[in-house]
Amino acid sequence: MEVKSKPNLDFSNTEIAFKNKSNEQLKKAFWLFKMMNKSWFVNLGSRLGSIAVRLNLPFSKTIVEKTIFEQFCGGTTLLNSQQTIEHLAAYNVATLLDYGAEGKVTESDFNLTMNENIKALEFAAANPFIPVVTTKITGIARFDLLEKISLGVDLAPEEEAEYSNVLKRIDAICSAAYKTKTSIFIDAEESWIQDAIDSIANLMMSRYNKEYISVYNTFQMYRHDRLEFLMKSYEEANTQGYILGAKLVRGAYMDKERNRAEERGYPSPINKDKASTDDCFNTALRFCIDNYEKIALCNATHNLESSRILADLIFERNLPKGHAHLNFCQLYGMSDNLTFNLAESGYNVGKYLVYGQVEEVVPYLVRRAQENTSVTGDMSRELDLYNSEIKRRGL
Repeated sequence: MEVKSKPNLDFSNTEIAFKNKSNEQLKKAFWLFKMMNKSWFVNLGSRLGSIAVRLNLPFSKTIVEKTIFEQFCGGTTLLNSQQTIEHLAAYNVATLLDYGAEGKVTESDFNLTMNENIKALEFAAANPFIPVVTTKITGIARFDLLEKISLGVDLAPEEEAEYSNVLKRIDAICSAAYKTKTSIFIDAEESWIQDAIDSIANLMMSRYNKEYISVYNTFQMYRHDRLEFLMKSYEEANTQGYILGAKLVRGAYMDKERNRAEERGYPSPINKDKASTDDCFNTALRFCIDNYEKIALCNATHNLESSRILADLIFERNLPKGHAHLNFCQLYGMSDNLTFNLAESGYNVGKYLVYGQVEEVVPYLVRRAQENTSVTGDMSRELDLYNSEIKRRGL
């Protein structure tokens, strides 16, 4: 009887990780990450860059576009991103499209974002390597309105009408996802508006996840209540007869959450330490695998251990690597050692690809720079990987 050998997943294999990069691209990325490893440079550059782009100072957009934008974004438009999408597809890496505009506050802006999301879904439908489009509820709804709903505050008549328009917009997006058989990720956001987002996501899943996976909610596992919420969401999906879409992330607002909790005198929603977050995340992974036929999972992480755990679980349980409910993803421009080695071994893996005009995606780019300084350890890891491949190539 033939015994299947365990997949040879070596996340330190830089030859596979960077085989999509030319020598010039490799050296340019190494230089960029080296600069981003300097906290003072990131803080100063983020402030000056944001101001320069907003004021449309000469050459500012060009400098941003040729450096950090090129590293972390796919293009300025959908069509402009096509080359990046095709390049990833050549290595069996899918694209998860994200329209990167943020900070919208008017009904007109919200409708523009809705239309852009629907356009992205239609664009994805024509490309088998774009299985997912992602959206933020704050891109189509006012933040303060979501906070009121999360607090359970009674809405004024005009706010009720405003919320009705929010539901119409998200329904139009999710309906388009269902019709095109493309999935939509609803991103998680700050804890004080998350209840409203969860309510909307659950409503959309109950409408559009009956036959196949169309809508995913996002679970930020650095919150100490999210593992229990994931399990309750699964129970609710089972009761109502729909597939739960679960995108698992560690989280993106930790300092903001802790600072607000301290300022306002309520218990922090964040786990006490990283080990607790890792435990919650990996327990959630195992729960989703235990119920993979009724939970569509996206393991959205740059964490090597969590990536290996899911890969090993798929192997140990003899599950098909290409199952639509078993997915990995990382941000474009980062963790290529995970993405391309997973793709090489036949797993479903994609890059989260932000696109939009340079001035629109500056807030996203600033976060990428600030989140990945030497304080988090991400820059040092990326630098080491790039340095290893540069040495391997003898450059």
